[in-house]
Amino acid sequence: MKILEIPFAVLRFQYSLARFPLQLIEDRVVSRWDSEAPARLFYERSLGSLDSTVGSVLGDADLAARGSALVERSETLGRAATLEAEAEAKRRQADERLEAKREQAQEQAEDAHAEKNRRMSEARQAADEKKRAATQTAAQRAAAVKKQADEVAEKRVQSAENARRAETSAIRAQEKAVTNAAEAKRDDARDKRTEAAQKRAQADKVESLADAEKEKRQAERASDK
Repeated sequence: MKILEIPFAVLRFQYSLARFPLQLIEDRVVSRWDSEAPARLFYERSLGSLDSTVGSVLGDADLAARGSALVERSETLGRAATLEAEAEAKRRQADERLEAKREQAQEQAEDAHAEKNRRMSEARQAADEKKRAATQTAAQRAAAVKKQADEVAEKRVQSAENARRAETSAIRAQEKAVTNAAEAKRDDARDKRTEAAQKRAQADKVESLADAEKEKRQAERASDK
């Protein structure tokens, strides 16, 4: 070992001693938390940043690489958790909007049906009034007046039915548009969940590489002894 490397070796040894309690906390406490818990991600990111900084300063490439890998893993999991939460929030919002639109469409259908019944009732009442008026006129005009009243009633009923059909068609078109919009938002939410899963897989891969590197280093130390 070169003379200039001795102080760095001493500092690296001192840092390993100072870091031991932090590693103990991570192994005994933090590792039991959920892998995407904000507190765990913050702790691992802080510890990784510390290892990366100290490793760079002391010329310990393995320590710096391990710290960078831990930082990258925690940041990737954090981003994945955020994306998944956003996707879930969008899905809930889409479901709420769809339910509201459906209720609105149902109310409009019921209102249209009630309006149709009202119009038909008014048409029948008008026809009945004209019929009663026709019976009070002269016998020679009774048949003609009754026929005219029936025709008017039929036209009004047909008009009310046509209006109901038009309103029903409009409501169905609106329901279809709402359903398409909701399905589009669900697709977007599913894409974000897929992206979050990919990022989580990437983080697991990084973690596996870091663990492999750690085992390799431990094996090398054991062989040196």
